[in-house]
This record gives sequence, C-alpha cells and structure tokens, in this order.
Amino acid sequence: MEDDEDPPMLSSHTLAALHEFLSEQNRSLAAEAGDEPEDEVVLVSEDWRLSQFWYHRETAETVANEVLKLCSGSVARIACIACPTLYAYLKKISPNVAAQLLEYDHRFNQYGKEFTYYDYNQPEQVPQELKHAFDIVVADPPYLSKECLEKVAQTISFLASPERCSLLLLTGEVQRDRAAELLGLRPCVFRPQHSSKLGNEFRLFTNYDPGSRLGGWEPEK
Repeated sequence: MEDDEDPPMLSSHTLAALHEFLSEQNRSLAAEAGDEPEDEVVLVSEDWRLSQFWYHRETAETVANEVLKLCSGSVARIACIACPTLYAYLKKISPNVAAQLLEYDHRFNQYGKEFTYYDYNQPEQVPQELKHAFDIVVADPPYLSKECLEKVAQTISFLASPERCSLLLLTGEVQRDRAAELLGLRPCVFRPQHSSKLGNEFRLFTNYDPGSRLGGWEPEK
C-alpha cells in the first residue's frame, strides 16, 4: 500500500546540530588517520547561524605573522575581536604571545582566561581591565552591515591604547568607505581567503603602512 504521507523533515536546529557533529567526527577521523597537515590548526566546526567562516590556513598564517612582526622587539598585547582562527594561529606560532580573544561563541571558553565573551550589540560591555590595554587590535565583524561595523569600531576604540595602536580589520570590500571614515583605515593588496567559499570579496585594512608586507597599501585611485 502506498504511503501518501510526506516523509518526516528535520528541524533547522536538528540539521545544524547534525552538521556540527558530522564535521567534528570527520575532523577527529582525519586526525587519527594522520591526514591533517602538521601546520593546520583544528578549530570547532563553523556555525553558519553565527555567521562564522574560518580563514584559509595561508590567510591565517599571513595575518598572524604580520601581527607578530608588529610585536617584534616589544611586549605587546593583542586583541582578537571575533577572529578565533587568527587567535589559534597566533598561539600556535608563538605560544607565549599575549593575545585575548573576544568572541560570542562560548565554545571558545576552552581558551580560559584568554577568552572574553563579546556581543557586538553591546560594544563596551567588556571587562574594564581591558580598556585601552592593547597595542594591536584585529577585528573581523561577523556581519557586513553599517551598524555592525560602527559598533565594532566602538569596541576597538575602547580596547586600543590611546598612545599607539596598530589596527587590522578583515571585512568585506563593501565596507571600504566606512572603514576609512570610522577608523582611518586603508586596504592592503593582500586578499584574505576563507576555508568556505564566500560570495563577498574580503579585504584587509590597516591604520599603518605595512611597507612591502601584505603587498603594501593598495594605491589610491
């Protein structure tokens, strides 16, 4: 007898949980089989509900090495706003570097005291001891909206040392004018890439001239 009923459908929450479980299982199996490259950092699976997209390894290494170059010859404190891939590579390359991850996803509380819960909708609701405490701030706003960048810019101003602070912003090309207006940033020639293919072109903006690194600043039109 033919069954006229529709097949059962999984809820979006259940599908997301299943996707996360399978991704983590695949990562574990790959690691056990020795398929993971030695220089690859394994993070928790991306959560599309949180607009999470991890950097490609080469991008993470390039930006991490740039940040460490900025630290050269000094004891600098680094704030990583919503960019856990960068934080993980920084710690892999230089385990003793002073880096703080500000992130919405509680799964990253595995980093202990170097994890600070952060919601960009509450840009200054971070511990007071972090105010003006950082010599380098790297931010990757989760969304490409004007509102999101404005609020993350508030957080950057809160965290940045008023004396001297190097700023790096990874976000979409569509934010070029806002990045310049809000934070005085210019785009570098270097193009960030993600492990997942994204439709929007991403850029790296800085408030300092990187010279020959990162391809330098893109020439002004």
